[in-house]
Amino acid sequence: METDTTKGKLVDYRNLVNARRVAAGDDRWIDSYDPYRGEPWARVPRCTSADVDAAVAAAKAAFRSGPWRGLTPTDRGKLLVRLAGLIEANAERLGQLETRDNGKLIAEMGAQTRYLAEWYRYFGGLADKIEGSVLPMDKPSNFTFTRHEALGVVAMITAWNSPLLLLSWKLAAALAAGNTAVIKPSEHASVSTLEFVALFEEAGFPPGVVNTVTGFGPEAGSALASHPDVAKVAFTGGDFTGQKIYEAGAPTLKHVSLELGGKSPNIVFDDANLDAAVAGAVSGIFAATGQTCIAGSRLLVQRTVHDRVLDKLIAIAATAKMGNPAESTTQIGPVTTRAQHARILEMIAAAKAEGARCVLGGGVPSDPALGAGWFVQPTIFSGVVNTMRVAREEIFGPVLSVIAFDTEEEAIAIANDSVYGLASGIWTGDIGRALRVSSAMESGTVWVNTYRAVSFMAPFGGYKRSGIGRESGQESIYEFLQTKTVWIETNLSTANPFALR
Repeated sequence: METDTTKGKLVDYRNLVNARRVAAGDDRWIDSYDPYRGEPWARVPRCTSADVDAAVAAAKAAFRSGPWRGLTPTDRGKLLVRLAGLIEANAERLGQLETRDNGKLIAEMGAQTRYLAEWYRYFGGLADKIEGSVLPMDKPSNFTFTRHEALGVVAMITAWNSPLLLLSWKLAAALAAGNTAVIKPSEHASVSTLEFVALFEEAGFPPGVVNTVTGFGPEAGSALASHPDVAKVAFTGGDFTGQKIYEAGAPTLKHVSLELGGKSPNIVFDDANLDAAVAGAVSGIFAATGQTCIAGSRLLVQRTVHDRVLDKLIAIAATAKMGNPAESTTQIGPVTTRAQHARILEMIAAAKAEGARCVLGGGVPSDPALGAGWFVQPTIFSGVVNTMRVAREEIFGPVLSVIAFDTEEEAIAIANDSVYGLASGIWTGDIGRALRVSSAMESGTVWVNTYRAVSFMAPFGGYKRSGIGRESGQESIYEFLQTKTVWIETNLSTANPFALR
């Protein structure tokens, strides 16, 4: 799978298709960049529609006629639990690969890869607990029941910011439900996924159950999303791409789930523990260099405590250590891609032009120790109005907009004045306010006196342009199932053939 890197060679990674490691059919490659060093370190195959056809065919055969189809739900669950043990044994290595490939902190990526096993263990336990129902029919001679069945081949298209975590939110439930998968990771961070899928063979999964294709969206992603033999597409990424995937699936009426962008409001009321709220605000926007769909990029602060909160924010963010994301002491790493780096700087310039006041950061750090890495200073804007671009567009970088408000009603109105609705935060010491405001939030997740908490047990997804469907939690497995109703007539006398029965 790999070539020797001791003499400066790039590491070659190949896709997994029907339990074989394969390059692209035309032997083209994509360089994968190390964001900290600003240089390529690995290569992944640049797949075309022909490569997608081969991967989908392998998944379809495994679903229709392979040993996977003959496994009981209990057997599938055992494989997932076995996989969980292998993930735990390889978690540190996978976390290091993710940090090398996407530039996010090892503290962040290592914590994610150590937590991955819980999704497979949880859905492994759930696999044989999906029950149909015997219906108490109004027609006494009918015995009628329901059963839940797998959809078939599921395409999973994932993002570069948390490749394995976002994949696992989809894959664990899909496999527990009995589907097979074709995975397309982001072309910017494919390596950890290509390493990860080797564990499925080690765990005993039959060939073709899990397959990968790597490449660019217009070539591999589009072919996968529109493929006639794909029953469902599960996607994480930006809302513009999500819309294109939705359109691509429409001609064949695919099932689609989309976890898309966010412009999440983090609301601080004057009765909150301000130190806790400020720590939560820093975590919400700077801990992942702002490269998370749930980033608390709009900080709404009640005017009576606005200046105190802003001073505390600046004091903490100004001391954040930027550097090598592979070092445990680093607090802010580089941006993952060169294009995203340019986009963040463009949005910072736009905010200044619109009149927002930059009170921290606002550019590229001058520290020569950071070398050629794609770094952006942690940036805070005050005096932001919710109509500004910096308050409306997802930036996906370490840029925080601070917006003042006076009343609870005004905070709710500003928070919900967005095309997005992925997550929101509320900081208050009043339980009544916590319940009122959380009920009013137009978002799929509401955190009260915490931020960026996730679990395999808790459903996750968005309102509005932040997506369709839910991942994680018991209800998410039904996103990968379809319901069949079976009618059995027990009265064998001949019925009127011209009447509805």
